[in-house]
Amino acid sequence: MLAWIPFLEPMNALQSLWYLLLIPMAFGISVIYKALHEDDFLHYWRSVFLMTTQVVLGITFLAVGIGLFIQIVIPMVTLP
Repeated sequence: MLAWIPFLEPMNALQSLWYLLLIPMAFGISVIYKALHEDDFLHYWRSVFLMTTQVVLGITFLAVGIGLFIQIVIPMVTLP
């Protein structure tokens, strides 16, 4: 740990669970975005959790779609 350079060498502690960091990142972005753009703070937390869910589901569906595209469509196109 003494020779670890933070921005040049990745830390391997969360490498196998990197996709779980999407949830706190989306939550933090949603909190800040809704704090700046929400007119009525009566439903602030509901809109924050709704936006967090939308971001996480959107990125998940994009990842699945790209994965299916790479696994199914590209091999079909490259067949002789």
